Amino acid sequence: MEPLDDPGVAVVTGGGGDLGRATALRLARDGAAVALLDSSLAGAQHTLDEIEAAGGRGIALEADVTRADTLEHAFDAIERTLGGVAVLVNSAGIAGAVAPIDAYPEAVFDRVMAVNVKGVLLVMQAALPRMARRGHGAIVNVASTSAIRGRAGLAGYVASKHAVLGLTRVAALDAAGRGVRVNAVLPGPIAGRMIESIESQVDGGVRRAGAANFARPEDVANVIAFLASEEARHMNGAALVVDDGSTLM
Repeated sequence: MEPLDDPGVAVVTGGGGDLGRATALRLARDGAAVALLDSSLAGAQHTLDEIEAAGGRGIALEADVTRADTLEHAFDAIERTLGGVAVLVNSAGIAGAVAPIDAYPEAVFDRVMAVNVKGVLLVMQAALPRMARRGHGAIVNVASTSAIRGRAGLAGYVASKHAVLGLTRVAALDAAGRGVRVNAVLPGPIAGRMIESIESQVDGGVRRAGAANFARPEDVANVIAFLASEEARHMNGAALVVDDGSTLM
């Protein structure tokens, strides 16, 4: 895969999660220095240890994506330590509760929207001006097939992923004249901790799809790496679905 002409630094939020870790490892293999942001420093550090063991370099930082001040401090530290930011992957996210819409907890809904939507907005606001000063950059927001369909019991998650897709399209238009591309990846169920959390709250539910059909985090990370690369230089505002065709049924 053809990398960015000037790789700079790739920032991955949720860098301690399953998809964040797989994405960070893939981008590091592609030659990027990787900055890992996560609410759990231990999780981010675990990913960094894997990157460094493979000969890569990076930094692990604890950051709350719902707080603009902590994000500004984090990006300042990234630029001081590693250099200019060229790639951003917004992978941080939570599933929230599984409950009928008339019983969905308000506090949980607020938290899901804060992390999954406000977090994407604030991280883009921290990264975009820095990328624009360099004259180029690529942002990949992790949405979900829940951005284009409904899922019973997942009001917070589904609403948040619809919003992420909308933010991606607005950001793509706003950033186009500044040399920055913004795209989204829409995975179906990914084998890992988030789908296990959802499954633990339902009787059957997503199991109907069959765990054998779940993508691995590495499969989705490959698509993210493509969107971040120069091979996708003419893609802006795109939404790539990675779901084995399940949204067609």
